[in-house]
Amino acid sequence: MRRIGLVLDPVFESHDTGDGHPKRAARLAQIRALFDERGLPARCVAIRPVPASDEMLLRVHDAAHIRHVDTAFASGERFLDSMDTAIGSESARVARLAAGSLVSLCDEVADGRLDSGLAIVRPPGHHAERDLAMGFCLFNTVAVAAASLKARGVARILIVDWDVHHGNGTQHIFEEDPSVFYYSSHQMPLYPGTGYAREQGKGAGTGATLNVPLRAGEGDGPFLSALSDALAPAMKEFRPEFVLVSAGFDAHRDDPLGGLSVSTEAYASATGIVRAIADESASGRVVSVLEGGYDLRALAESAAAHLTALL
Repeated sequence: MRRIGLVLDPVFESHDTGDGHPKRAARLAQIRALFDERGLPARCVAIRPVPASDEMLLRVHDAAHIRHVDTAFASGERFLDSMDTAIGSESARVARLAAGSLVSLCDEVADGRLDSGLAIVRPPGHHAERDLAMGFCLFNTVAVAAASLKARGVARILIVDWDVHHGNGTQHIFEEDPSVFYYSSHQMPLYPGTGYAREQGKGAGTGATLNVPLRAGEGDGPFLSALSDALAPAMKEFRPEFVLVSAGFDAHRDDPLGGLSVSTEAYASATGIVRAIADESASGRVVSVLEGGYDLRALAESAAAHLTALL
C-alpha cells in the first residue's frame, strides 16, 4: 500500500477573506467533509501544520515582502498589494503554515517515510511574486517547497501547474534556474495575462519553462494531451528527481472563474500521467498543493479524484 501524506486541518479556514470572496473558507470545509465521507483521511498519514521559517521564505521572497505580509493586518489593511488579495487577522500566520506544512510534507517524502502527498491548504501561492502578493496569494507556497528541496540537495525538480490561471509567480521565481522545470497548462486569455508558449525561461533557465495555453471551452482532450504529448516527452531529458503539483481545480467545467471544460475524471487521469513521469525518474515522489477551484462541489470531487489516484 502506498503511504500518502495528507495536510488537512481546519486551521487553514481561519484565513478570513471576507463575505463573498471566491477564496472562501467553505472551499476547504467542503473538501474535508467529502474526504471524511469517503474515508480518505483514514487511508493517509496526517501531517501536522507547521509554520515556515524566515529562512524558508527568504529563499524565494524579498525580506521586505515577508515583513509586509507579517505586519499588513496590524496596520489596518484588509487587502494586500492588490484589491483581489484579501487578508484578515490570521492571514499571515496561516500563510506561513501553508508553506511550512508543504515543506514538512516534502521532507517526509524526500526522506522515504512517505511515497507521495497532498496539502489541502490556503491561501494559495502560485501568483505570489518574489516581492508582491497578488491573485489571492501571499507567499508562493510551491516555490518555497521547491527551494527547500533544492537546499537539501534535490538536483532536478518538476513543478506541474494545471490551475486554469497561469502561475506567474512560480515561473518568474525560477525562470533563470535550470534545476527547476516549470510546466503550466492554463486558459488564455485570462488572468494574469502571462504564460504564452514563447515564455520558455531566461538565461541559464532557457528551456526549463513549458507553457501550454488552452482556449476557452477546451476540455479533457487538450488538457490531458498537454501533459502526455508535451510534458512527458520533455521529462525524458530533464528526468526530475521530485515532482510538485500546483493542483488548481478551476479548469473544471463547472467552475465560475474559468472557461475551460475539464471533467472530474480528467483530474484522475492527469494524476496518472504525472505519477508515470515520477515513477520513471523520481522514485514515484509526487507532492501536490491546492491552488484554485471555486465551485464547491466540483472542487471537492476533483480533489478527491486526485487523492484517490495518488493512493
